[in-house]
Amino acid sequence: MSSAKKAIFARLAEIAQGLAHAHRIELLEHLAQGTRTVEELVALTGLSFANTSRHLQVLRRSHLVTSQRREKHVFYSLAGETEVVALMAAVGAVGERNVAEVRHIVADYFHSPQTLDAVSREELLSKLKDGTVTVLDVRPEDEFLLGHIPGAVNIPIEQLKQRLADLPEDREIVAYCRGPYCVFSFEAEAILRHQGFSVHRLKDGFPQWKAAGLPFAT
Repeated sequence: MSSAKKAIFARLAEIAQGLAHAHRIELLEHLAQGTRTVEELVALTGLSFANTSRHLQVLRRSHLVTSQRREKHVFYSLAGETEVVALMAAVGAVGERNVAEVRHIVADYFHSPQTLDAVSREELLSKLKDGTVTVLDVRPEDEFLLGHIPGAVNIPIEQLKQRLADLPEDREIVAYCRGPYCVFSFEAEAILRHQGFSVHRLKDGFPQWKAAGLPFAT
């Protein structure tokens, strides 16, 4: 039994090793939005093609992503979307609990006095059922097309100031983006609140909504 336990721990350590670089965690966040090619991930992260490929290979060996070749392109996806998203959330929770620098950044930027209380998934689902809310997805359009909360309006954050007329002024708005550390929803909240809208942000993002088994559209 001891040898079996050690073998399991060795494989689990390989998974942990896959998370041991900031670029790989960023790649996982992008893949949590949907399947991507290496070229798309290069454009999203600003890393070189060689560096992106190297990190993806580490993630694949760590059993965190899978790859599939289709003609000239290699597509990457999370290996077990629900579990990997939950793993990333758990790492974030440990960081906020045990690492002072992470805790201070979260408190100063994500939980500053200028930000309002976030809406939980359960609260948003209830508001959707009651038809009392407009859901705003501020991610890029290609990510929205990969999957989004049903009925959500997609206005990428860089277009928001020019498209305020597309949003109702007499309804509550809940904005969301890629995840709990994605700044887009915070920026959207600040812009819309300054313009007099009733707005909140979702506590996390689309990957967590999908991983929780809640309905989504493509």
